[in-house]
Amino acid sequence: MNADISGSSVLLAKRASAALAAVLALASCAVGPDFKPPAAPAVDAYTPAPMPQQTVSAPGAAGAAQSFAVGQDIPAQWWRIFHSEALDGLIRASLVQSPNLAAAQAALRVAQETLKAQTGALLYPNVGAELGVTRETANLFSPVAPSSSLLTLYNASVNVSYKLDVFGASRRELEGLSAGVDYQRFQVEAAYLALTSNLVTTAIKEASLRAQLQATREVLAAQERQLAIIEKQFAAGAVARSTVLVQRTQVAQTRATVPPLEKFLAQTRHQLSVYAGKLPSESGMPEFQLDSLQLPTDLPVSLPSSLVRQRPDIQASEALLHAASAQIGVATANLYPQITLSGGIGSAALQAGNLFGSGSGIWSVAAGLLQPIFNGGSLTAKRRAAIAAYDQAAAQYRETVLTAFQNVADSLRALDLDASTLKAQADAESLARESLELATRQYRLGALSYLVLLDAQRAYHLARVGLVQAQSVRYADTAALFQALGGGWWNRGPLTDISETIHD
Repeated sequence: MNADISGSSVLLAKRASAALAAVLALASCAVGPDFKPPAAPAVDAYTPAPMPQQTVSAPGAAGAAQSFAVGQDIPAQWWRIFHSEALDGLIRASLVQSPNLAAAQAALRVAQETLKAQTGALLYPNVGAELGVTRETANLFSPVAPSSSLLTLYNASVNVSYKLDVFGASRRELEGLSAGVDYQRFQVEAAYLALTSNLVTTAIKEASLRAQLQATREVLAAQERQLAIIEKQFAAGAVARSTVLVQRTQVAQTRATVPPLEKFLAQTRHQLSVYAGKLPSESGMPEFQLDSLQLPTDLPVSLPSSLVRQRPDIQASEALLHAASAQIGVATANLYPQITLSGGIGSAALQAGNLFGSGSGIWSVAAGLLQPIFNGGSLTAKRRAAIAAYDQAAAQYRETVLTAFQNVADSLRALDLDASTLKAQADAESLARESLELATRQYRLGALSYLVLLDAQRAYHLARVGLVQAQSVRYADTAALFQALGGGWWNRGPLTDISETIHD
């Protein structure tokens, strides 16, 4: 008899050990797909036609030839290649004052703290202390007649509960939250890249508008001098009144182009202030001129295989894809049983003084298993929805990659054509200037009609403004290339916490 009992005990112990081992084995794995980052596109070029090793050159400002250094890394502070101390100082100050960058960093801190909170809640036991007083009625039954009595029950206990993550639902949820942290981190880098790029391109736009204003005012001054000469000739009876009216019309038309340029310049200055985190009325903003910028001649171009790791928007999209993959695991794990262990220890007494006395101790141990049986198909529908959300994130990731490669291809082709455009525009401006000088001399000698001179003035005005615009476009498209390639943030250390800088 004793042998049978002993054998049964051993058998029960073996079965319990086997069950515990099975639970531990299940707890070491997680259902659902294991995320793998998508592979980079298998291409070795950004454009269908081979790019030249360098662009053509043009005379004058911003006319230097630019060479493409394929495979060369991008510096973290890429804007310094324009060799503008004013631009560098403005960007450094803006990185501290920008509300957009501060908001992105705050969102990152929210994601990080949410991950920490959920890690504690999902991976560790939940321990709570309870102290209570209950006033209740107790019914006391006797063989003769029932009676009731009011009782005060004092209790103090410590309760522990723990949900076994057998099928990995908690770990997949934390995996998704961790991917959310990565997403917000790359959103910070995207905000950093957008801020620096916007500052550079807006500063270039300001410099361009200033140059266009200067060119227009110089042309206007020349036309006004010509008008003064024609009016003297009209007073002397040498020219007809129609000639004076035509010249006055030309001066008025040129003068009318000045206010719109001044408006655009003012609006650009206001936008630059906002990017820098300042009110438009605040002082201290530098003024930018095209001749204060130096066109970079050596342009690093990352390999196509590296672009997906460099673009913050691609990395952020990959993080969303990772989070969507983790949600499939969560939805899959919810189809399986959920095991919860709980226990408590404490004391209870009818008098507060006896709460921790002998004989007042209480304890409890419990285990629960919840197996979904019928839920109207909601759990399987949620899993299918998670798979569809992953497919959506994958499609959005591919779209982001395609757009990124288009941005680089557009920038490279634009830089090549910008150089050709500037060369043609410089030739046109030079010819228009010579034509105007010749027409002016011939008109003063009476060898040329005024209409020919007027056409020469108009052609030179258009050519001069076109040259300034072509010069500024080369600067802007150079900045666009660095933005399209990711801006070199990976060569920079972590950003200073802007909120701490402001509060300090």
